[in-house]
Amino acid sequence: MKKNTMTLTNNMTGDSYEYNILEGTRGPSVLDVRTFFADTGMFTYDPGFTSTSACESTVTFIDGGKGELRYRGIAIEDLAKNNTYLETCFLLLNKRLPSKEELYAFDLEIRHRSFLHEGLRHLFNAFPDNAHPMATLSAAVTALSTFYNDHIEMNKEEEFLEMSHRIISKMPTIAAFAYRHSLGIPFIQPDIDLGFTKNFLTMMRAYPGGKMHLCPNGHEEIKNVEVRALDTIFTLHADHEQNASTTVVRGVASTGAHPYVAISSGISALWGRAHGGANESVIAQLEYIGSVENVEAFIQRAKDPDDDFRLMGFGHRVYKNFDPRAKILKSLQDELREELNLDTELMAIARKIEEIALNDDYFVSRNLYPNIDFYTGIILTALQIPKSMFTPIFVIGRTVGWITQWIEFKKDKTSKIARPRQLYLGD
Repeated sequence: MKKNTMTLTNNMTGDSYEYNILEGTRGPSVLDVRTFFADTGMFTYDPGFTSTSACESTVTFIDGGKGELRYRGIAIEDLAKNNTYLETCFLLLNKRLPSKEELYAFDLEIRHRSFLHEGLRHLFNAFPDNAHPMATLSAAVTALSTFYNDHIEMNKEEEFLEMSHRIISKMPTIAAFAYRHSLGIPFIQPDIDLGFTKNFLTMMRAYPGGKMHLCPNGHEEIKNVEVRALDTIFTLHADHEQNASTTVVRGVASTGAHPYVAISSGISALWGRAHGGANESVIAQLEYIGSVENVEAFIQRAKDPDDDFRLMGFGHRVYKNFDPRAKILKSLQDELREELNLDTELMAIARKIEEIALNDDYFVSRNLYPNIDFYTGIILTALQIPKSMFTPIFVIGRTVGWITQWIEFKKDKTSKIARPRQLYLGD
């Protein structure tokens, strides 16, 4: 079958060049310009890679215009409603949802791999207790590569899966330890009797031997609605195509570095306020606004082109419609407010901003809909999780996506080391 092509003509020389158009199963077609420099002696120029496809992938698909997100072809709305985070992990790694027996075995393995090597546990003592948990998390994951150096050479499917299961299971433990170290309080070891998400909440909250809000086994009471809410957040964060941190992970993978070093690099990239750290900024801004009575004034400031103030948690680089993850979290936020009897000042401020923005032509005409960061920060605050842990929770959810993308890159026989070029303007 004849391939579709595009012909580019250099108007200065009259030379023409023909390039194949590659068709995906979903989304826009792609112009294959791999030989462009060899053909023309020129580079393409695309700051921020806004019009560049750097890889082939079967992991995640986004249609920003329609507000569509799919993992392995399954709509995010269906996964969030019908499946747990661990089922989503299995789906991303194995390209299908697990059977009941497979899920049981996977869950059991994740529980038993959640413990950290004692040497790594002692490493936390080297960090200052006022360190941000993201800094500690990144450093600890890099250190994890020293305990599993054999993962740098993998060829078999079972080796990829063992490596993946190990990092997915240990990330909540590392995150919880980083948090507790920042407070100077004792670590709580994983409990293999608890599921993935409840175990993480327990490692964050529990105070053995204390007296307040504790179950008979020494664990703080954790409600099912809290577990369900956080598990949904993990699922919504599991992957998001070729975003900044995933691009970093793939870039580090292209050098042949250890997979856990690539994940650590992704953590560092995610920390930025323009990426995963945005949900911290949302809460900080709501606190700055202070009360519902002040919302109108700040909305007017956001609309003033001469004012530097911008509403955090609105708009998205890819979505030009309502972020499907944000829609799910909006419903979850309402559920939490009712089931946990919450109606805090921050939630009231957020609700007022949302009400105005969704009905104001200034925001609607510019596709400035509330995004996932707007609702994530509110929900995590309702779950009594401090701002410093918002991005580590993002890391826990995104780990499976990063490692799946890493594996996909390593299995691609056409992959090359990442090496963009530049437009040089110096002397």
